[in-house]
Amino acid sequence: MIISDDQGWGDYGFMGHKTVATPHLDKLAAQSLCFKNGYVTASLCCPSLASMITGRYPHQHGITGNDPSVDRTDTPHTRTPAFAAGRESMKQLIHASPALPRVLGAPPLGYRSLQTGKWWLGSWADGGFTEGMTMGDPAKGGRHGDAGLNIGRRGLEPIFDFVRRTTAGAKPFFVWYAPMMPHQPHDPPEALLAKYLPLTSSPHEARYLAMVEWFDQTCGQLLDFLDREKLADNTLVVYLCDNGWIQKPDAQGFAPKSKQSPYDGGLRTPILLRWPGKITPSMPSSLASSVDLMPTILKACGAPVPAECPGIDLLNPAVAAARGEVFGACFDHDMVDLSEPARSLKWRWCRAGDWKLILPASRLPDARPELYDLATDPGEFHNLAGTESETTRLANLTRLIDAWWKP
Repeated sequence: MIISDDQGWGDYGFMGHKTVATPHLDKLAAQSLCFKNGYVTASLCCPSLASMITGRYPHQHGITGNDPSVDRTDTPHTRTPAFAAGRESMKQLIHASPALPRVLGAPPLGYRSLQTGKWWLGSWADGGFTEGMTMGDPAKGGRHGDAGLNIGRRGLEPIFDFVRRTTAGAKPFFVWYAPMMPHQPHDPPEALLAKYLPLTSSPHEARYLAMVEWFDQTCGQLLDFLDREKLADNTLVVYLCDNGWIQKPDAQGFAPKSKQSPYDGGLRTPILLRWPGKITPSMPSSLASSVDLMPTILKACGAPVPAECPGIDLLNPAVAAARGEVFGACFDHDMVDLSEPARSLKWRWCRAGDWKLILPASRLPDARPELYDLATDPGEFHNLAGTESETTRLANLTRLIDAWWKP
């Protein structure tokens, strides 16, 4: 399972980007069932990743933000007792949810599993992995990955070693490769930066694009390893991004309508599934969600799908084609109340066909519903929620969102 970190949904060659080079992911997409209209459940790292590993929406697993809400005037606030207590509560939430490595690891399948890269919820053991890189101790700076964040930027040997040991013991394996790439710091190799500086007027964008290609190179190393070890034909490879990114042209950081927003710039991602000889490569226009990954992976591996998982099996063509809508919600970065997800809610959203509705929470008194026709307005610039011609559509999509989750 390959999860990029803070990457725009269009920032791939196979998605039509004219500048960035992603040859390895382009090749993977051509070999995959590729959902170009894929979505994550939230436009923020921790709740998005938690949905991938539990197969549940943030309001179901309860992990709606990156951090517990604590007094940020305490310095550093991430090493205070209040922060540690909040982290402990977040760990208990992941313990209470079904988790992909736990289900795969149960008899009779007995998968061995490795966590690398981004991981917010304690140590690798808290997620049900059998091995991992992240210790997750807040007192030692363990917030979102600690030693695990070395993966990719400093090579892939921990993954190679794990896979060799596991296959030597005739055990099936699950690898979580979630490097902090192309995530900031945007510090790509000098050769890559030199390649992109002449291709854009913004040095900040050049650094970001170079990071995207650097990440792509690591994906190539991982996929080449599967080929060398003669494992590719019996390995399901899954790819998506945790949330979107639009680089500010004039400064470091992300532009509006990307990360932490309810717009496609923060929520949309390609979702790829490759299994040579088992999955026929294609690029359907169907909608896909990150909550679909857990049931899809478990069914492919012959494992039971927990009843709490609302997603569909993306490898069932009839079911995937019949999918009418995808849903999600965006919340505060710091969770207001770990026991009550609705207190942190900012927006609920739905995409149905080419239409997207964003409903603000009542705690945002100045916000209004936003309705977009993505076929003609993919940047979500023209809000049609107030137009008389779309009154019925607005009401219908509102009912769909309320039926999905009405806090």
